[in-house]
Amino acid sequence: MTDVKSPGKRRYDSSGRQAKARERRIEVVEAARALFERDGFRATTITAIAAAAGVSTVQVYKAFGSKAELAKAVFDIALAGDHEPVAVADRPASTRVHEEPDVRRKIALFVDGLCERLARSAKVQILIRDGRHVDETLEPVWVALNQEGLAGMTQLGQHLLDTGQLRPGIDIAEVRDVLWNYLAIDNYERLVLHRGWTLPRYRDWLTRTIADALL
Repeated sequence: MTDVKSPGKRRYDSSGRQAKARERRIEVVEAARALFERDGFRATTITAIAAAAGVSTVQVYKAFGSKAELAKAVFDIALAGDHEPVAVADRPASTRVHEEPDVRRKIALFVDGLCERLARSAKVQILIRDGRHVDETLEPVWVALNQEGLAGMTQLGQHLLDTGQLRPGIDIAEVRDVLWNYLAIDNYERLVLHRGWTLPRYRDWLTRTIADALL
């Protein structure tokens, strides 16, 4: 009698489920961004975000944990400019900075990318910065934003220093601090949002200012 082998278990394909979860996550982030910008952080509820995204509040909490963490996700997406899971440091704009041989041109390319990111993320950065004074759950988010920025400017500063083209005697601490200072949203807020500078004018000023401090 011939043995008949039972068919093996069919491998479960979770790609469709993962794609659906990613789609829901995007919808929640976009809904949160719109409501945060319209109503502010404190007035926006998870219930309102869930309703706008067409999901349940349970799904929102499961995906993000808290409203503050959702605000961080909104910032991350605004900074990147899309929902692709690629770090800013690994994107083409950063690659161009690292591949450029001339340090003055490196600074200009860095500022180009920075200004684009500031224009996209200014509203949510200011919301997190100011919102932490009335909602303590945003304080760790603001701290994380600053720590991430400082880490990024440390890496960029070392890269610029390694070119050997910065002014004599400058060290990594000063290079990092100069870059981090001009990374802050405050300068953009004052000059572009309050004083009405155009983005090209701000970009040109920032490029000159950083170059003057480092070269």
